[in-house]
Amino acid sequence: MKKIFLAGMLMVGFIATAQQETAAVKDSTKHWSIVGQNTLMLNQAAFSNWVGGGANNVGWLAGINYNMTYEKGNDLWENIVILGYGQNNTSGVGNRKTQDVINLSTNYGRKISKSWYVSAGTSFLSQFAPGYEDGNNPQAAKISNFMAPGYLNLGAGFTYRPNDNFTMTLRPANARWTFVTDKDLQFAGVYGLKNNGDSSVFQFGFLGTAIYKMKLMENITLVNTASVFSNYLDHPERLVLSYGGVLNMKINKYVSSVITLDLLYDHNQIWKTQVKQTLGVGLAYNIDNSVKRSENKDNQNWKNQ
Repeated sequence: MKKIFLAGMLMVGFIATAQQETAAVKDSTKHWSIVGQNTLMLNQAAFSNWVGGGANNVGWLAGINYNMTYEKGNDLWENIVILGYGQNNTSGVGNRKTQDVINLSTNYGRKISKSWYVSAGTSFLSQFAPGYEDGNNPQAAKISNFMAPGYLNLGAGFTYRPNDNFTMTLRPANARWTFVTDKDLQFAGVYGLKNNGDSSVFQFGFLGTAIYKMKLMENITLVNTASVFSNYLDHPERLVLSYGGVLNMKINKYVSSVITLDLLYDHNQIWKTQVKQTLGVGLAYNIDNSVKRSENKDNQNWKNQ
């Protein structure tokens, strides 16, 4: 699975780089804007005769985050690719997963007013590798895996995008499938499954998503994402809420420090708020083909330039 992930990273990076290089010479691609970041974060600690104690450890976290947008006339097509995986190896403990995400989405809109679009799109969310209780200890009980769960959304509604810093999509008609393809996890009550042996759950409801990008100061940016889902068919008051924040502190052209925070509440997973936070310093290669998505260039100030 990790080989597939790394191969996928290289492929997306290669495609995006190739598109960046040809954008200037091919008029047909002038309406594309590709903004992305490839990261490889490392952390390490070593101890020898250290009275304060501690365990030798080394960790890594790799990821890609791309926003690929086509805008021409009244047409707007936005695509997001987020892939991330990381591990930490601690002496006496072994390997533990620290990051694992697959997040893909696409949304097409047709302008109906200055900042509003009628739109339709789909998204997919899952992970690469198994997750376990007790801090991802592989000797503990398995609680998740690739496509267990996997979430697929398909819906239609409206998109509001007044500038390149803010995008909000409201889908009053949204189909949501939850897949659990790992047979060890196919029993009633897990991820909303109704019966033992079920491999999917269908929901239909309202989905709202938003992205807000901020430049806090020179070379420091914060990207906020949030979503809410309500299932019309069963307990619509039990909202699925999520928030993600990525703070990028650019040190120079190739070195950055990245802090992430993820919050999630999903009644079908656990009746508690889930929290995940990561911090890393390492290599970060940014791609920006400088094609503006708005005539107002002041709306581009969130980019790492």
